[in-house]
Amino acid sequence: MPPRPAGRPIRGARVLHYDFEQSLIYRVCSASQALEKALNDELAPLGITHRQWQVLGWLALEGRLSQSELADRMRIEPPTLAGIVDRMERDGWLERSPCPGDRRRKLLSPTERVAPVWEAIASAARRVRARASQGFSEAELLLLFAALERIRKNITSPAPASSSASASASAPSPSSCPSSSSASSASSPTPPTPSPALAEDRRR
Repeated sequence: MPPRPAGRPIRGARVLHYDFEQSLIYRVCSASQALEKALNDELAPLGITHRQWQVLGWLALEGRLSQSELADRMRIEPPTLAGIVDRMERDGWLERSPCPGDRRRKLLSPTERVAPVWEAIASAARRVRARASQGFSEAELLLLFAALERIRKNITSPAPASSSASASASAPSPSSCPSSSSASSASSPTPPTPSPALAEDRRR
C-alpha cells in the first residue's frame, strides 16, 4: 500500500474496510474478554485471577504437573505461565518440589491455602456462568459448546495449502484479541481456557 498522505483520515483506507459486526474473530474475542473481566471481578475479593484459578483447576484435576505440562494444558506460552506461577508461589498459592525421577525438574502443587477458599472460587465461577448463560436453553448451550469446539479444532488443525494464498489476496483482518487493558470497556482472553473445575461443575 502506498504511503498515506499526511492529514488524510485513516478511516478511508481500504485496509480498514472490514465488517466487525459479522466477524467471527471479533465476536468470539469480545465475548471472551467480557467473560474474563467478569470472572476477574468476582475473584478479586479472594485475591486470585482467572488465570490463577485455571492453574489451580488443572492441578486439582491432574495432580502435580511440571511447568511445561501445565502450559500445554492451559494452551499458553511457557514464558507467560512463568510469570503467573511466580506470583502464585510468592502469594502462597503454589509450591515447587523436585520430581522424584529427575531432581532438576520441578513439579507444581497447591498449598494448604487453597482448600479453605476453593468452594468460594468455584461459586464465583458459577455466578459468572449463570449471568453468561441467562436466557439460554440447555439445548442452546450444548449447540454453543459444540460450535466453539469446532472452531477450536478448525483453527488448531493444519491449514489447507490454498488458505495462505487466498488469505494474502484478501484484505487483512484482526488476527488476535485486543489486550484486557485496551478493551476493558468491552471486557477481556484472551478467551479464557475452560477450567476443568468449571467443566466438571457445569450442570450445578
